[in-house]
Amino acid sequence: MIEQVELRPVQPSDAETLARLFSQQRDFLAPYDPERPEAFYTVAGQRAELEQSAIQREADLRHRFLILLAGEAVGALSISNLVRGPFQSANLGYWVAQQVNGRGVGTRAVGEACRWAFGEGGLHRLEAGTLTDNVASQKVLERNGFERIGLAPRYLHIAGEWRDHLLFQRIAP
Repeated sequence: MIEQVELRPVQPSDAETLARLFSQQRDFLAPYDPERPEAFYTVAGQRAELEQSAIQREADLRHRFLILLAGEAVGALSISNLVRGPFQSANLGYWVAQQVNGRGVGTRAVGEACRWAFGEGGLHRLEAGTLTDNVASQKVLERNGFERIGLAPRYLHIAGEWRDHLLFQRIAP
């Protein structure tokens, strides 16, 4: 049986859920994430993040979602750096909890993100980057119709150093 995966826009009331999720997954996410201040892992820190998210959503710059598996939050997804006008493009980022890795949750969540982006979001293009050794995330993107478009040397500061990323894009159908 395929488990139900949904995206739900984050809400101010999600601060406790996000603080718990990020804290529980801290070691698992460390090789893939930027370094974060201790406050990020607290309810107050997540409340501040969610306040910024609300401002960014209102300005149509970033849309954040919880990834829900059978109604339980198991990750997060963000469509950010929206550029409108003739470009109609944004960046996609996501993660799922270690305990649900390998179950297709990330693949289905990215599929839902594409439906939102190319439907309600009105985008023409989504771009995503992965660390060069993050084969699992590359497969998630490829299963969702993303094509590899290149290598970005020293692209993001991850786990304390500038890391190369493979870039992928998907164009609206």
